[in-house]
Amino acid sequence: MTFTIFTGGDSGAWNILSVVPVIGESLMPASHLAIAPSASLSDPSATPWQLRGVTSHVRYVERAEKIALTSVQAGLGRAEATRAALIPIRKSAAWWEMTQDERRKVFEDKSRHIAASLKYLPAIARQLYHCRDIGEPFDFLTWFEYAPEHATMFEDLVGILRATEEWTYVEREVDIRLARAI
Repeated sequence: MTFTIFTGGDSGAWNILSVVPVIGESLMPASHLAIAPSASLSDPSATPWQLRGVTSHVRYVERAEKIALTSVQAGLGRAEATRAALIPIRKSAAWWEMTQDERRKVFEDKSRHIAASLKYLPAIARQLYHCRDIGEPFDFLTWFEYAPEHATMFEDLVGILRATEEWTYVEREVDIRLARAI
């Protein structure tokens, strides 16, 4: 299993503009974010924080939704996408006690997570990293990239998602905003 490591420290390809605890405890301050595969893992005690995650198959998505998402989503690393957000999230025990079908009902049938997100693509690119099963302090690391002129769109998207029933199950969330280092 290959991990992606997000390291807050004093060097990295992204300048950290802010670290805001939305729900629960924050992360230690850092000036930069480095992103690397686990093969290049540095000593975690030498940095304020490191978060690990793995990409996996898409969950809570029906075939038609997956096709719709794939047809319009942009890839990461676009030259114009000089802004980013890393939003680590941990959901409550009540969320994880539900069955997969029950979580899907909250995720899409009630919260419209996919339907709401579609209108922001391809301006905002996204990658989800799973961490729940690897002993990390968060369940998910959500990584977003966008051009500066799409910052308002990104704020709208985050606001819509945070106002859903799904977000009532979030017990820890940190919002890290970034700009690509020159």
